[in-house]
Amino acid sequence: MEIFGSTFDDSVFSEARDRVCVCLSSYSAKVCEPEWFCDNAALDTDDSLEKQKVFKFRGDLAVRQGDYQKAYEAYSSCLEWIADNNLTIRRDVLEGMARCCTKLGQKDRALDLAHLLSKEASNTCHLSSLLLLKVSIYQHFGAVGSKMSSLQQLCSLLPFNPWHWFSLGQMCLQLSESAGEQTDRETEETQEEAEELNEDRVWLKACTCFIRTRLLLRILQQQQASFVLQRSENALQTTEDVLQRLNPKETTVQTLTEVMSEDLVPEKMREDYQDGESLASVHVQSFRERWWNKILLIGLLKTDGRQRQADMES
Repeated sequence: MEIFGSTFDDSVFSEARDRVCVCLSSYSAKVCEPEWFCDNAALDTDDSLEKQKVFKFRGDLAVRQGDYQKAYEAYSSCLEWIADNNLTIRRDVLEGMARCCTKLGQKDRALDLAHLLSKEASNTCHLSSLLLLKVSIYQHFGAVGSKMSSLQQLCSLLPFNPWHWFSLGQMCLQLSESAGEQTDRETEETQEEAEELNEDRVWLKACTCFIRTRLLLRILQQQQASFVLQRSENALQTTEDVLQRLNPKETTVQTLTEVMSEDLVPEKMREDYQDGESLASVHVQSFRERWWNKILLIGLLKTDGRQRQADMES
């Protein structure tokens, strides 16, 4: 049974009809020297597209060399020459600028650029890229609650992607193992986010995420081979090891498995997993609405939390 868009449309393999043969005139390929765009002469043109390319390449090279201030300046110059209808390059450059600001320690500017990207997001690809950008920004500046919120949004937007669940689970695991060691850097977090960083909540959320990861990886393994399958197997083994360390009660594991597998049916997965779908037609339930409230309603937080406390005291 194929899911996740792994099937092909038969028309891809059909032969073209009435194909017209066109004889091309002689063509001489343009030959460029290595790093030709670093030469000032590369800007001696009235072609806005050529100037855009020069500044974009300069920015990319500077990022590779670790010179983020130089990269930011090049990307800023590139932005001036991007055509209004070239949204792909514009988004790429804005994201590059945001990542440079992050490396330079300019949190507010990085988030402002991320906000610009959010205004122009028109499909789930755009939104998932934006959320991944926010995760990297929040991680760099130690905003734990905001990072967790962005990862939860990723899991809600793409609920059948095991790697987002795996990342959220790893974060919760780190928080659970370092409970009580958070410093004043968390003062920016909201009251609601602070509550979500409660030790028992983080522990239970870690269990939830890794159980969901395990369920998804087992489904995906049926369609994988080679190094892709090896990656999934490695992640699955890590997941199993982590769950042993978290040591939830068997009843907790069974209940969480039931809750987190309710939507894992092939028909629903084919319908919902449409990466690149227009945001106008996407309704994304929050992490709390879709999963967390069910878990809290069952009472796992209270019952397993008391058991964990008793185990620690004994």
